[in-house]
Amino acid sequence: MSVSSTIDHTSKKHSPQLAYWMVRAADLTYKDEATIDAQARAWGFDRVRHHHTRFTPPFPLEDTQAYTIASDKMIITGFRGTEPAQIRDWLSDATTPPWPGPGKTGYIHYGFGQALDSVFPAVRDALADFRDNEQSVWFTGHSLGGALAMLAGCRMYLEEPRLQADGIYTYGQPRTCDRLLAASCNKGLKDRLHRYVNNNDIVPQLPPEPAYTHVDTLHYIDASGRIRSAMPLMSALADRVKGATADLLAPAGDALRDHLIKNYLAAMELLLSCSPALSAAGICW
Repeated sequence: MSVSSTIDHTSKKHSPQLAYWMVRAADLTYKDEATIDAQARAWGFDRVRHHHTRFTPPFPLEDTQAYTIASDKMIITGFRGTEPAQIRDWLSDATTPPWPGPGKTGYIHYGFGQALDSVFPAVRDALADFRDNEQSVWFTGHSLGGALAMLAGCRMYLEEPRLQADGIYTYGQPRTCDRLLAASCNKGLKDRLHRYVNNNDIVPQLPPEPAYTHVDTLHYIDASGRIRSAMPLMSALADRVKGATADLLAPAGDALRDHLIKNYLAAMELLLSCSPALSAAGICW
């Protein structure tokens, strides 16, 4: 399967191509506003709005950044992530208090709650302004941005159903919420939630269970680059060991290396730019 030259604005359902473009859109959140504007135009989006808020939480996180781009058929909101070491440190803090979940359903991590509240009104207003032709709506993000994309999608579903997303794509997303909110989102959003995890990426393993959990849908990128929706426990453990020992000079760094957005991009590009050899090895979509 080849990589198309731009996003298909008529997309309505999950596909490998759409997953690739959503990770591209997640990567774009790390760029400056001029680059975002230029890339949006190149992708066929004629409207752009930037969201940037600052606050003072009890965490290293100090601001939330996102963008919303729109055409006459599609709207994408991308949420920016943060540095792997930084997010790992504050997600590991077991003393973090809970924050009420969207629609007063369950609870979420305090840092996520404060970050989402700081930017949600601007995102909601942008969607309301831009959605003038029944466009499809998509949320995406990597790392912290993935957590915010997932929670914003759940919040739209529970509080602003007229603006709810057609799809939510996250890459290297940490655990965000308790089981009550996860169950509500699993039921209401069903096959619209798509969570990608790259092999030994440490961030999706935080914050610790059982206080926090993930929504159901998982696309796991194994050590060979294949996408799997499920793996037996022993096979999953063996695959993680395989990934961790692939770099014999720095095996301990695999957990952070696998979290980098560039490695999610590389994995998705590999799967869509498939050679006969890779196809024969079962690595392609």
